[in-house]
Amino acid sequence: MASTTESVTVLTGMYAAEAEYLAAGGPDEASFDLLAPFFAPDVELHQADALPYGGMWRGHNGMKQFFLMMGQAWESFDMVEQEFLATGETAVVLTQVRARARATGRELTFPILQAITVKDGRITEVRPFYWDTRAIADACTMPTQTQTPTPAPAPTG
Repeated sequence: MASTTESVTVLTGMYAAEAEYLAAGGPDEASFDLLAPFFAPDVELHQADALPYGGMWRGHNGMKQFFLMMGQAWESFDMVEQEFLATGETAVVLTQVRARARATGRELTFPILQAITVKDGRITEVRPFYWDTRAIADACTMPTQTQTPTPAPAPTG
């Protein structure tokens, strides 16, 4: 069983490694090896289905794919403020995010609350909760443009 101190230490280390990973270019440029030591080999990440990177991501390969999808959705993704609450293996992290969507260029500021399980010094499960998944999904998606038919010119004469 992880102690409260161990859980917070693992999480602060992981978030520092994630910031370094993103600063180094993320999935296209940086190695996942920066993050791998913080995640159990069978880690599970549950993202809201409504998001462009929604679904269940399993294991290190799943996490690599998740970060690839995040990199496709976001031009920038900064965790500007974090608060940690941990009791043994369970931690809750409140993160204030400032991000710019790649598809639309829209900037958003939003909170994410994550329930995270840490066992044997590694993260085994992450469940993020977003206040407004629609706003995030909308920012990451170009609006569908509908073509309005142009009327034929009226006959003259």
